[in-house]
Amino acid sequence: MKKYLDESLSPLERAEALADEMTVEEQASQLRYDAPSVPRLNIPAYNWWNEGLHGLARSGVATMFPQAIGMAAMFDTDLVEKAGNITSTETRAKYNAYTKYDDRDIYKGLTLWAPNINIFRDPRWGRGHETYGEDPFLTAENGKAYVKGLQGDGNTLRAAACAKHFAVHSGPEAVRHEFDARASKKDMEETYLPAFEALVKDAHVESVMGAYNRVNGEGACASNFLMAKLKEWGFDGYFVSDCWAIRDFHEHHGLTSNPVESAAMALKAGCDVNCGCTYVYLLAALEEGLITKEDIRKACIHLMRTRIRLGMFDKKTEFDDIPYTVVSSKENKAVSLECAEKSMVMLKNNGILPLDESKIKTIAVIGPNSNSRIALEGNYNGTADKYVTFLDGISERFGGRVIFAEGCHLYKDRVSGLAQAGDRYAEALAAADNADAVVLCVGLDSTIEGEEGDTGNEFSSGDKNDIRLPESQRILVDKIMKTGKPVIVVCAAGSAVNTECEPDALIHAWYPGSEGGTALARILFGDVSPSGKLPVTFYEKSELLPEFTDYSMKNRTYRYAENNVLFPFGYGLTYGKIVCTSVEYKDGKAVVTAENTGDKPSEDVIQLYIKDYCENAVPNVSLCGFKRVNLAAGEKISVEMPISEKAFTAVDENGQRKLFGSKFTLFAGTHQPDELSEKLNGTKCVSTEINL
Repeated sequence: MKKYLDESLSPLERAEALADEMTVEEQASQLRYDAPSVPRLNIPAYNWWNEGLHGLARSGVATMFPQAIGMAAMFDTDLVEKAGNITSTETRAKYNAYTKYDDRDIYKGLTLWAPNINIFRDPRWGRGHETYGEDPFLTAENGKAYVKGLQGDGNTLRAAACAKHFAVHSGPEAVRHEFDARASKKDMEETYLPAFEALVKDAHVESVMGAYNRVNGEGACASNFLMAKLKEWGFDGYFVSDCWAIRDFHEHHGLTSNPVESAAMALKAGCDVNCGCTYVYLLAALEEGLITKEDIRKACIHLMRTRIRLGMFDKKTEFDDIPYTVVSSKENKAVSLECAEKSMVMLKNNGILPLDESKIKTIAVIGPNSNSRIALEGNYNGTADKYVTFLDGISERFGGRVIFAEGCHLYKDRVSGLAQAGDRYAEALAAADNADAVVLCVGLDSTIEGEEGDTGNEFSSGDKNDIRLPESQRILVDKIMKTGKPVIVVCAAGSAVNTECEPDALIHAWYPGSEGGTALARILFGDVSPSGKLPVTFYEKSELLPEFTDYSMKNRTYRYAENNVLFPFGYGLTYGKIVCTSVEYKDGKAVVTAENTGDKPSEDVIQLYIKDYCENAVPNVSLCGFKRVNLAAGEKISVEMPISEKAFTAVDENGQRKLFGSKFTLFAGTHQPDELSEKLNGTKCVSTEINL
């Protein structure tokens, strides 16, 4: 038996043995994302590129969860892990089926390039909805949970997760191939690196992907600084470039003069596999003496180790018998529905919600996102076997009459190309006039908010130029508001949006997945209470934001915000009233007493924030713990929540993290302890002083 087939050996030993069976040409061929077969060693072809950001993507039918930013809004790591588990289980089921038919194409493998744990530092960034928001702690906790769900905890990986895009990457999309993101040592350690460190150290993520841009002058996929961080953290997986990012070295960044030099630079730095085509020049780089055979062998070993960890050269794994019928099963879609329900954030409610069906007999569902499947999906998505749009969900749940009107195009000034501008406003007004209440479904979708691409109008290359709604929708909202009818605005978007109106209720639905319409209807009619919390700050005005290209954290996110806050990070209303009545700190744990002072069962999120008074601390507070609770009316509980030692550290200007301060305040509540959050919620946080 060949040594690499000996399952009693470690994955590294087997990978070394397998690599040493190959010629240098064969080793180099395996460093492409579309690695060919090596018939003489019975190594099948393997395509490393697969996606699983919120369900298995781009591979036909799969369970579709809310986009990542929606899952972050749940503040529920157990549910995030469950979504990851389902995603990788369905990935295995499809892999088993595909390999049976010898289909080893792109999006068919077990290496999922997810999660995206970049920090959503600017609301204009189009890809921000792929992330877990603006906070390093929340991002790390959700990222670790998703990785655990994807990879499992057995000897064999169920799937291989990937932390991307390492590490200072959040737009602008239009210049990502040539842009140099400049970040201070303090901002790197305080904001941009912690989630990656946590996923490597704590979750043992199998892969890390580089970014397109430069980071402080170095190409992110060949950064000595970033690669040294991975080594420092003990990373022992594989490193992959973003797709065609290495080509940017010579075509846009000016780091090298040709593809041979670019391939050599990336491989030498530690990039094991190239998503793109530049590594076809590796043998040329070897001939020119820019790399060595050992450089190629080392990368090949890393890749074979991952394939062995996935059980690809074992006689049988525990996952080989996962049946295809688990894909998009009833049970899995029920979890997607639960995620959608917990992700939606109620930002306003004057008492109209939940809707009283004894008084409301006709509802007008109006707006470009009312009956939109795309508004459910987000990007990097699979295909659901059934979509429940907002209109579908309301129509199926409501016993009365539903009148639908599209109202306007998502961003163009007309729906029909031959019509005059504003061709659907009259229909929308007629629908509103004949209804007892209006559900106005506005927002964005992934055709205009997402990855690099030219969409024109108020959007450029996937980024937003403005945090308001597109003009066509602003006009629609104004017209509907002037009817005087009760209006519930539902905004589907992956980022902060200022709808610039005062409706009776406002719900931010994100991109809620295939069950989004059912989730919305259940919230509107009170079958469940909204309980999502904002994982990003909602701002008032675009013009008050810092320059998009400025990677300094000054006046960005809740930890550094100085002004311009519309709705704070961590904010979200419910139909109940759970309040925190006391908090104590002892032996590394917070003990929080919470009570449901309302008259109905309620679910909410207890949040812990810490204020450090040393000179190196962030200006405001930092999230350091959170936990979902579900309490019956009048119920009172005591919740124990661990707080890591890291929560008490700060970072100086040299990027050194340590315990500087001795005096801290620990806050507990269902929101931040700032004045605006307390005003919007009508409750105050409780606090305790900590002296170390």
